[in-house]
Amino acid sequence: MSRRKGSSFSSASTAEQVTEGIDGTALTAIVTGATSGIGAETARVLAMRGVHVIMGVRNLVTAKDVKEEILEEYPSAKVDAMELDLSSMASVRKFASDFISSGLPLNILINNAGIFGTPFMLSQDNIELQFATNHVGHFLLTNLLLDTMKKTTHESKREGRIVIVTSCAHRLSYRGGIRFDKINDESSYRKFCAYAQSKLANVLHANELARRFKEEEVDITVNSVHPGTIITNIDRYYVNPGLAAVLKKFISFAFKNAEQGASTTCYVALHPEVKGLSGEYFADNKIAKVGSRGRDIELAKKLWDFSMNLIK
Repeated sequence: MSRRKGSSFSSASTAEQVTEGIDGTALTAIVTGATSGIGAETARVLAMRGVHVIMGVRNLVTAKDVKEEILEEYPSAKVDAMELDLSSMASVRKFASDFISSGLPLNILINNAGIFGTPFMLSQDNIELQFATNHVGHFLLTNLLLDTMKKTTHESKREGRIVIVTSCAHRLSYRGGIRFDKINDESSYRKFCAYAQSKLANVLHANELARRFKEEEVDITVNSVHPGTIITNIDRYYVNPGLAAVLKKFISFAFKNAEQGASTTCYVALHPEVKGLSGEYFADNKIAKVGSRGRDIELAKKLWDFSMNLIK
């Protein structure tokens, strides 16, 4: 297994293992997409370590079940759920407004939610659905919560952390990386390339925000994370259930489970080893090599301006 220098963690490490001994009782975190897969495991492990977890979810009924499971295992855990549909800017704005109105601090923001391989669809805001959900919704959410994070960081004298879950698929986007003039072009839409485009946008968003924070001397780090190859319900549009079952049975060695898949997210969100590291791409609990377009500073700046225009 590959290891990060100075770290004892590998691709096989679980989220519990990488956070062992860490006290998060003074921290508050938002985790999007926390009702299943690595999002639910991330929420569980953060709560296990004492973090006050706010689950940003589309389905409050499912979130209630996840919350009850966490509380059954850890009765003193602090877990709440708030409705959040990242494909709708109105929903994102309401979530952010409600969170800010609550007066809660915000130390950690984990942009985890995502969809994969959908047929061509437009969001409520008339943006291609994968780009809208995986990038634009999180871009807007992060933007709306920045003042709260900055205030928390200043008052607590503790580094804030933003973790953006991406994928190694960011290398497989359309030619040119981001099709700024063809985001909604149905005729040339390819569902996997569109997914990869949204994941490249995640990497570029993290890098540009990290660059801006460094310029402003803000004590908040921003990193992107590849969780590994995991078959969860994110694959429901791309991998049929029968094929998923076969893959799990015969090539399970090539896949991570949710406990392993959530480890890099939890590592980057909580571990002292990551303090001060920003604008990096992590995989298997170590800094990894990002695709060439993910290192493109000008593309990141162009995406930032493009995204700002979309959320106006």
